Amino acid sequence: MLTHPTLDDTAVMSLIADAITAPSMHNAQPWHFDYSRASRTVLPSADLDRAMPLADPTTRGLHLGCGAALLNLRVAAAHAGHRTITTLLPDPHTPALLASVRLDVPHEPLDVALSHLQPAIAVRHTSRYPFTERRIAESLRAALVEAAAAEGARLAFLTTPHREAVLDLILHAEGYDRMDDGREVEQRRWTHDASVDTSAEAAAEGIPEYAFGPAKRSGAAPIRDFAGRRAIPGRAYADFEKHPQLASLSTTHDTPADWLRAGQALERVLLLATRQGLASSFATQALEWPDLRWLLRDPLSGPGHVQMILRLGYGPDGPPTPRRPVDEVLTITA
Repeated sequence: MLTHPTLDDTAVMSLIADAITAPSMHNAQPWHFDYSRASRTVLPSADLDRAMPLADPTTRGLHLGCGAALLNLRVAAAHAGHRTITTLLPDPHTPALLASVRLDVPHEPLDVALSHLQPAIAVRHTSRYPFTERRIAESLRAALVEAAAAEGARLAFLTTPHREAVLDLILHAEGYDRMDDGREVEQRRWTHDASVDTSAEAAAEGIPEYAFGPAKRSGAAPIRDFAGRRAIPGRAYADFEKHPQLASLSTTHDTPADWLRAGQALERVLLLATRQGLASSFATQALEWPDLRWLLRDPLSGPGHVQMILRLGYGPDGPPTPRRPVDEVLTITA
């Protein structure tokens, strides 16, 4: 006889606590979860009040973050012994409803591969610190590529000259950002000095100064400087890697469903990378300018839409950034 794991409200809150550790653009955490006790179904939706109209006008980046949270939810559910079925965009008339995750579906196989990633959820953090020049083994690269493919996306490690072209595009994007007053204001909305700003909002969202990492003195690593135009008193400088190991994550098409798949693939790659001792960060600057995003494509890999540029390597773990309380992002109904 098939028995189901315990699924009281405390267990549901634990699943959501794992889900919301996912990365999101500027750590805006643009998600909400509704859970129905009767149907044992979680409905993740987009919190459009946390969208960024200038840097992310199509909400592509928002969908990636929500997709990453969805993958975490699936991982946590599998680890707890729940057999699930996930449907993307279940209601075409409600585009903000991003997915439906049914728990404890009879005769559905338990996703053991996802379950093994759960220990990485709590320790995966974005690292804006220098990595060493140690190369990632080909076997591990292949495993990361397979992880992305399992979620319907393509991960490709960049080689020269494409890597150099991508780095140039990121530099161009950083220049555009510095000249754009509106984007500077938008980014500043999501950054703060946690030692000074003690508001409840600052304690639960955005990127605090302690997570900015050091300012780049040299190196080619594409590190986004969340200080923007501000000077941070006493901030350290550091030399970053000369030959950063970058990978592009792409999908064949470019619809909201593809963005959700890419977000799930991204998080699956990140969790596996974390389990294997890799640190990671993102290079989204050029992705936020449509003309530059198109140029990020690798001419040798055929058609596709780049959804993320990842920096991977060996280096210090980044510090954890704040998260909104579970009871703020979860609604439980009968």
